[in-house]
Amino acid sequence: MAKKLAHISEDHSREQTVYEHLTGTAELAKQFAAAFGAEEDCYLLGLLHDIGKYSDAFQHRLDGGVRVDHSTAGAKEACAHGVGYLALAIAGHHGGIPNFGSRADTKNDATLSGRLKRDLEPYDDWKTEVTLPPVKPFNMREFNTGFRLSFYIRMLFSCLVDADFIDTETFMDGALAPRGNYDALPALLNRLETYIAPWYPPKTELNRKRCSILDACKASGSTAAPGVYTLTVPTGGGKTTAAMAFALTAAVQNCMSRVIYAAPYTSIIDQNADTFEKIFGTENVIEHHSSAEYLFSESPNPAEYRKMLAAENWDAPVIATTTVQLFESLFASKPARCRKLHNLANSVLILDEVQTLPMPYLKPFTAALAELSRKYGVIVVLCTATQPALDGVFADLKIDLPIKEICPNVPENFETFRRTKITQHTFDSTESLTAELTTLPQVLCIVNRIADAQKIYQALPKDGAYCLTTHLCPAHRKARIKEIREHLKIGLPCRVVSTSLIEAGVDVDFPRVYREEAGLDSVLQAAGRCNREGKRPLDESLVTVFTVQNTTPPPYMRQPAAAMKNISKRMEDITSLAAIRAYFEFYRDLYGKEDLDREKILIAFENEVLPFASVAEKERVIESCTTPVYIPIDQGEALVERLYRGERSRTLFRKLGPYSVNVYPQQLAALREAGAVQSIDGGALYILADPRRYDSALGLTLDKTETALFI
Repeated sequence: MAKKLAHISEDHSREQTVYEHLTGTAELAKQFAAAFGAEEDCYLLGLLHDIGKYSDAFQHRLDGGVRVDHSTAGAKEACAHGVGYLALAIAGHHGGIPNFGSRADTKNDATLSGRLKRDLEPYDDWKTEVTLPPVKPFNMREFNTGFRLSFYIRMLFSCLVDADFIDTETFMDGALAPRGNYDALPALLNRLETYIAPWYPPKTELNRKRCSILDACKASGSTAAPGVYTLTVPTGGGKTTAAMAFALTAAVQNCMSRVIYAAPYTSIIDQNADTFEKIFGTENVIEHHSSAEYLFSESPNPAEYRKMLAAENWDAPVIATTTVQLFESLFASKPARCRKLHNLANSVLILDEVQTLPMPYLKPFTAALAELSRKYGVIVVLCTATQPALDGVFADLKIDLPIKEICPNVPENFETFRRTKITQHTFDSTESLTAELTTLPQVLCIVNRIADAQKIYQALPKDGAYCLTTHLCPAHRKARIKEIREHLKIGLPCRVVSTSLIEAGVDVDFPRVYREEAGLDSVLQAAGRCNREGKRPLDESLVTVFTVQNTTPPPYMRQPAAAMKNISKRMEDITSLAAIRAYFEFYRDLYGKEDLDREKILIAFENEVLPFASVAEKERVIESCTTPVYIPIDQGEALVERLYRGERSRTLFRKLGPYSVNVYPQQLAALREAGAVQSIDGGALYILADPRRYDSALGLTLDKTETALFI
């Protein structure tokens, strides 16, 4: 038999046989699957995934012939070998896991059932080289729901595509890429101990309580096993460091692989990733979200290249990512998104500000967390000052999984960290609100609408005024938050108008805070930006929950605001743990329990046969599919010029992330109608064409009506 090839190097100097690629991928996939006991399945996946490359048609493809479907062959052989549950992963390892489909599907359908009916080019030569190992019976009782089975298949798929990528990359590069070489977790735990050592002995009552919380987290970590935990720490209690101390202690105790930290906003990620890098070393921390960039130069050094590679598959010891990135990957079907999932197994997953989990997807998210801890050895930490009482959601889903609190004496801790007084007020107009803000030298005002934030900011004295919204590009948001901290620290004027992005996890300390009517969790998180260090008298540290006459909350805020009003009437102390729990329970009842899985994702897995592709389309956490508009300002100007010149690369788009603003369809339509954006690539990409629409202090504005003069 003539030698059958899988790959030829770009310079045509080297060849990789199909057999070499299959066995190399199989060995890697087997290693990856060891974290959750699926070595045999993943070894078999690796052997089967590319056997279609044994066909003469594929060999001609390597010489410039037409494209060939080489994935379906492995899926067919998986079914013939009695491991049909592997067929979906094999069929989708290039284009994404398909729906299983039905018997009625034809060969023209993209479902697995349809693809299995296709006539393929002969590929029987695989039998002369590849010997498949015996198959153990598949235990369906272990996966007694469609959701659990789908989760397992997706984890197998992750092992396969990561192994496939790495084996191919290694051959094409001619050497193993500079992955790994990170410090071991025990070494990182020692670095954390060194970092916190100066905090002892604590010198103030507040610091004594913070150290007490930290000590409790380390003690709990030393006995923790895979499961779901809450870490309920009041704002200002050192929650992030305490969570990392628990996570690293537990990871070392259980011989785990990594700690994954997920938060809702990039502003929190930026802040905490910087701290993690100071503690553990920049080489051990991967920041992975739309604004993170690791390929710093056109000719990266090995350390830079290793960080870029680790962002693709999360093989570093500490990962800092967004909640959106995490959960969209958990329900994805595409190889690039799923590639990292197997590295969740045998890890500690910290979900910071867990109360921000989007309500329409709360049930599938909760089911995914339970499955990670039940089957994949994950310690899940639900971390916040305002716990959303997810045990009630577990009960609704009939998930028998206890949730354990990490930190003892939670009520006592909350009383110790009570540093603000919450009041309520109604302003007769936005102008009267602005006038009151102007009288205060340092104040934070959080509103519900971007347009309101921009309007109030423009009316404030410009000395020390700041506007923080998602219409400010990430690079400018990060810079403004740094300036705000400096102004607060040295006592300069600092009047900040922001949307909710500042209220959860951003470390700032104002003497006064105003919060437009919202849910109780938002109010309490906003209160955490007031008198954070407890240096001011409680009665002078006011958090004012306000309304403006003749205005109503935006649609997304109406139910949380209504639940807040209900709890305010029923509970004397709305900051109590009992009030927080009652708020979340009432809010979910008001929202409607059936709408906690609005897209019927869990129902789809029970009523349909493995609808992977359909569910992946539904699981879009960012509503309405926002579109980035690239802003040609500062470093973004040269990057946008590269777009105009026709460059398209993952590296370029990563670099553009900090100089982009995501807009909703109706906002994009308004910008297009005004001629403020230019589309390229047939409307696939948008660049801000009117520089008057973006200001580095105000952000992108949408309400200008421009007229053009033609001469």
